[in-house]
Order: sequence, then structure tokens, then C-alpha cells
Amino acid sequence: MNNNASFAAASKDYQGGRYVQSLEKLNMLLNDQKDAKTYALLAKNLVKLGMKGDAAKAFALAGNLDGQGGIEYMRRAAMLHFECGHEDDALLLGLRLMARAQNDADIAFILASIYLKRGRDDLLSPFRKVLGESSNPDHVRLSIFLLTNNPHDRSVDALVRTLFRRFPDVVPLRLLYLILCREICDFEATDRHQPLVDRLIAEGDTSFFEKETAFYNLQWCNDEALNRLAISGTRPISEEHRRKRRSQPHAWEQRIRIGYLSSDFWDGHATMKLLQRVLEMHDRSRFDVTLYCHTPEDQILRNRADRTRWGRIVSVGGMSNEEAVSAMRDQGIDILVDLKGPTSDSRYDILNHQIAPIQVSWLGFPGSTVNTDIDYVIGDPYVLPDTAKPHYDEKFVRLPETYQPNDPVHRPAPTPVSRSELGLPEDKFVFASFNANRKITAKAVDVWCNILKRVPDSVLWLMTTSEASQANLAARFRKRGIPSKRVIFCQRARYENHISRLRAADLALDTWPYNGHTTTSEQLWAGLPALTLKGTNFASRVSESLLNAIGLPELIADDATAYEEMAVALANDPERIAGYKRRLDDNRFMKPLFDADRFTAHLERAYELMVERAKAGLEPVHFDVPALAERTAPFEAADTVTYVAAPSAPDIQDDSDSQTDYQLFNF
Repeated sequence: MNNNASFAAASKDYQGGRYVQSLEKLNMLLNDQKDAKTYALLAKNLVKLGMKGDAAKAFALAGNLDGQGGIEYMRRAAMLHFECGHEDDALLLGLRLMARAQNDADIAFILASIYLKRGRDDLLSPFRKVLGESSNPDHVRLSIFLLTNNPHDRSVDALVRTLFRRFPDVVPLRLLYLILCREICDFEATDRHQPLVDRLIAEGDTSFFEKETAFYNLQWCNDEALNRLAISGTRPISEEHRRKRRSQPHAWEQRIRIGYLSSDFWDGHATMKLLQRVLEMHDRSRFDVTLYCHTPEDQILRNRADRTRWGRIVSVGGMSNEEAVSAMRDQGIDILVDLKGPTSDSRYDILNHQIAPIQVSWLGFPGSTVNTDIDYVIGDPYVLPDTAKPHYDEKFVRLPETYQPNDPVHRPAPTPVSRSELGLPEDKFVFASFNANRKITAKAVDVWCNILKRVPDSVLWLMTTSEASQANLAARFRKRGIPSKRVIFCQRARYENHISRLRAADLALDTWPYNGHTTTSEQLWAGLPALTLKGTNFASRVSESLLNAIGLPELIADDATAYEEMAVALANDPERIAGYKRRLDDNRFMKPLFDADRFTAHLERAYELMVERAKAGLEPVHFDVPALAERTAPFEAADTVTYVAAPSAPDIQDDSDSQTDYQLFNF
């Protein structure tokens, strides 16, 4: 019998269900004929006999022998290897089929599953869309696990919109969809889809909060009791775990050893625009300062400051959590201060590894860091009033004037710039907002429209971060009867240029429920009065804190109605605005907001009080740091270092732009 006849006989046996007989004939045939069709038929018989691992190998051989025509054989081999748990073999074959993966849901499923299991979240983007559109329930289920809340990832945007269109009643998908909409000020979408979320809350159903991440919850929810329910991606920490850490033997030294943990240790980041001078001013005779740095290398390369002035730098960026924890323990850190919380590029989960006798949250996240082993959160009486205590696991350490440090040395001083240079009218009252676009709510825009209508001789100067957000904002203003010429859009600018242009406006209009943070202090530094309203959680109380610290508490409205009335009244009282600008100039080097020396002294006293309790074996408690005597003369700010812009300085970063929380969504 010739080879063709042998193959035909083997094929006939396979068609007749005689798989063993077919295999016998194929094994004999393979002594003389090793081609794609023979190995493919061999693989089919092996599948029928339950020998899937061997079948995968046979399909792979068929694919190798069939050139371009072997893609389907490779595909079947990859699927069988994956089904058998042979991940390395499946991954190798899947990568050879990578060009097909964006259109082949089966191959996308294999690659995405393996990458997700191995923690390679950075490689998941190409597979999201095809899985989300698949009719296979397993594919759709996996696509949900591939979701992140990064609104700038187009693959995420496409997948969220696809899934929400298919499954509009899944509340976590609605929450993700709303994140994307807020990022680009899509108010039509938020007006349409937020009410369902609000209705669930009104009915007492808050179970969906556990599927939302803490940072994005603050963009729309100003209820501290609800904020603490947003725990996606976290696990509970027991009080026993905390007590065990605090009771571990610890060798105290004369100097207090402070470790700061962050990915923001470069001078272009909003955090360092605030913190740089305080780090430089730490009293090295009393404090030993270490920066546990996981700042991305490309950002370090853009840094122009002398980072050694900030403290000893220990790079933990390439370390596992276990390695980083070991390094911290070896250095005997007394107080570990996390500067990030649940925000972008954070590693705050390191604090759950029982590192230091005192663990602190400060500056990076405006709220309680739920499910994290933290003793204290640093705030002030404005952002952390007594009414907030039931909603925090951490004990309050309240600095006497403001929780926010500010750098009067490295921050550039404003220089005169004319309105004509900025495209602003010389003869109009200029309201302004430079906050991140995601902070601008439909409610805020509607109030701004009311203000503009009531002050016809005014314009709104508005910074936008994308073409989509600008288009959506413009549409909202038009819809509310505001002509396009009365809203003047601008984009980001070099930092020193941004500081200078701020003063060209007459009054900054703050956002709520998430205020400007670094943005507000930049405005006050530049001499631009900022109007805010009293908030009901940390994120919505920050501007109140800053205005009190600079001596302008009268710019804090009680509510949105009072905010509107105050904006209108101020626009009609240019002398009052001029008086506020003079007060900002007079107070810049007198009041606490920009007094880094005074702030550092208060912060260091807070650390000392924490250590005193820990040394005595006492549990953390709420406490307020006593204030130094008020200044009677201006402080000197420009006697050591002057601001030097990088050759290609980064665009300005609003505080929340640099603290977004991009992580896999936890369904």
C-alpha cells in the first residue's frame, strides 16, 4: 500500500471512530512521510482519545511543516497546551500568533490569562477589546478582570464602553464608565448615568462601593462614611496585626529615623513642589531622613534638583515588596511615612508588612487609607475636624495651621505678564479655573454659568487637558446659554509661565467636591484670590485650610448658593479684589502657608510626640500639635536656592493629575 493509500485508510478509520486503528496506520506512515496533514490527523486522533498534551505537540509539528498555512494548526496546539496547563508551551505558540490575537478571542484569552496570572499587567492592552466583544462568556468574564481605571488607556476606554453597552445594569461597569466620562467632562453621560448610583445610595444599597477604588470615589462622593467603603484592590488588616507590629522589639536611637516612601521624588512633580524645602530643612541633628524611592527612571532623568539635599536615597523601584521591607527593617526606621496612598504608582501596600513601630499617611491621598496598617494620618483642624474621626481607622495628628507644606524657595516667583499676551480681554472681569478637568462637575459648571449670566461684563478662563474635555465643556456652556466668546480656554504651560499667568485673572473659582490642592496654593502664591466653599470630607476641605493659612478665610462660602452670591459680589467690587491681592502679597512671607521653616518645626514636633508615645508603649491617639508663636516679621525665602527651569521643563501638573489611581479593577 502506498503512502496516499495508507493516509486514506487512516482517515477512513478516523471518520468511522476507529481512532486506535487510525493511529496504528499513521504511526507506520510517519516512518516514511512526515508532513503537515499526517501530523494533523495524528493530533485529531489523539484529541479523541483524550491525549490532549500529545495532540498539542502533533498540531505544533503540523503547523511548523505547513508554513503560512499552518496557523490554524498552531492555534489549536496553543489552545490544547493551555487546556492542559502547559503555560510555557501555550505562551510560546501564542506569541507566534500575536498578530492574530487582537482579532482572535481564543488566542487573546490564552495570552491574557497567562500574563494576568504572572503579574504582567503592562502587556494586557492588546487583548481587551476582542475579549470584551466575544460571545464566549469566559472571554467576557476575563475581559472584566483586565479592566483598569486608567482613563488615558484607549484599550481600557474601548473595553469599558463595549462592556457597559452590553451590560448596562452591572454597577461596577457603570462606575468605570463614569470615570472615563468625568475625565473628559462628558456631562451628558454623567447626567444620564450617575442618577442610578445616587438612587442605590438613597435606597441604602452601598455594596457596590467595594468595587470602586478610593481615589476615583473622591471625584464624585463627598460623604466620608461612604468614602471609606471604596476598597477595591485591598484586603482587611486586623487590629491584632497592627498591635503585633507595634509590640515588636525596636532599637531606638538618639536621632529619629524617618523613612519617606514615594514614587514622586523628582522636582517636576506636584508633591515635590510642596515638599522639597521641608525635606531640606529637617534638623539632621535630631532626624535621620531616608527616601525610599520608586520614582520612574525617566522622571529622575528630568529632575534638576540636588536630591541628596532631601535625604539618603534608597532605590526600591526594582525590589519586590519583601526586598524593600528587608531594606527598611535593616535600617531600623522609626517612622515610615507613606506619601502616596491609593494613587498612581503607589506601593503603600508595603506598610502591611509590619515594618516600623510608627506608620503614617500624609500628603498624597486626601482621606483614610482603608485596609492599610497605618497609625496616624497627618492633617489639620480644617481637613480633619472632630466630626471626621468616626470615618478613619488612623488617629489624627493635626498640625496647627495647615497640613500642606509649601516651598517658598524653589517655587518660581510670578513675573508680570499682560492679559493681551495671554489672549485675555483687558476690560473684563476674569474668573479662572485651572483644576484638573475630572474635578469639574456638571453642578460646578451650572453655577459658573449662573455667575457669568449675572456678571455680563466677565469671562471665564478655563484650562483644559484634552480636546475632548474642551469640546464637552464648550458644549455645556453653550447649552446653558453662555456664548463661546465668554469662555476662554487655555492649555498647560511650563511651570514658571503658569505661575506668572495666574495673576492675570481676577478671581479663581474652586471645584467641589474635590478642591484644588497644589493648584490652590499655586494661585495664592501668585497673588490670585481663590473662592471655595466648605466641604464635607478631606478632599473638599483643602482650599479652606489653605485660605485660612494665608489669612483669607472670608473667601470660604458656606454652600454653592453662597459661593455664587460671593462670586457675583466680588466681580462687582474691584476694590475688594484689589485688596485681596494686596493682602496675598503682604501675607506671602508672613502667614503660615508658605513658611516652610515654621511648617517643618510643627511637623518635627509631631514626629517627636509620636515617638514619645511609642517609646512608652502607648497606643496611638488623636493629638494636636501646639502652634509656635505668631511671626512678627517676614521670613526670608530667597536666601539659599533659586528656581532653575529644566531645559525641557515638564508641563504643570495639577495635584490630582499626578496622583491618579490606575490599577486592575477588582470585580
